[in-house]
Amino acid sequence: MAATASAEQWRTARTALADQTDRFVGLVRATDPATMCTAHWSVVDTLAHVASLAWYYACLVDREHPPLPVPGLSEQLPGVTVDTVADFNDVLLRHLPERDPGPLLDRLQADVKRLLVVCEGRRPDETVPWLGGARVPLAGLCAHLVNELLIHGHDVARAAGRPWPIPGRDAALFLELFLVGVTRHGYGRLIDGGAPPSERPILVEFRSAYAAPVRFRLQYGRVSVVEPDAEPDARPDARIDHDPATLNLMMFGRVSRARAVLSGKVRISGRRPWLLPAFLRKFRTPS
Repeated sequence: MAATASAEQWRTARTALADQTDRFVGLVRATDPATMCTAHWSVVDTLAHVASLAWYYACLVDREHPPLPVPGLSEQLPGVTVDTVADFNDVLLRHLPERDPGPLLDRLQADVKRLLVVCEGRRPDETVPWLGGARVPLAGLCAHLVNELLIHGHDVARAAGRPWPIPGRDAALFLELFLVGVTRHGYGRLIDGGAPPSERPILVEFRSAYAAPVRFRLQYGRVSVVEPDAEPDARPDARIDHDPATLNLMMFGRVSRARAVLSGKVRISGRRPWLLPAFLRKFRTPS
């Protein structure tokens, strides 16, 4: 199996996690915690969600870390899919009743620090169990948490009327390290459902200014990564040239597909671009 992350990518992911944690903490400190930033979550609810993920990830890399106070958590995790992750998040929040921003911010910073300290001496391709029976490499775990900070920072900033620029290099880590990593190492039942199995393959290529091109194939209901040196002459059915921040906001339902395309920040081409919707019905994220 090809390496999921180089030493440089591994450093970039950890640096991005430290930087975006600091940005998110500063934004939340400057915002009224009662402000609603989604239909159901206030700023402090959003903070509690992000803090719960950092706590969970610290537990994944450090078995001695105090566990989340959620009864039967380990039994619930294998059954979670992208379509039920919202319900899982609700379960976490019900068992984490703290809504004072101070302790939650302290918790978030301490758990991110612990995660980074432990990862310092570990390989980026070392995997840990994740939702839906997936296996996520440590580089992908850090990249996923970076994306959570960026997406939810966007929610908080929009509600507060504050700027929240999303660095393209940091945003690119979600596709480059998390989605590629979890696909290579096994996504379990994480994206069960979606498009019905088909014998006809769909080859989709993602390109940005911040990362090497990435190709995925959907066939027989399974998504796989097409390694860089494999099938060099194969033409993608669909090619997505994108600004990583816009792509991520689109994938998580913060920007509509129409708006992303009309802005020119997500451009679709290829020999059979009409196959892309079928691919995206399978290769999807919670929105």
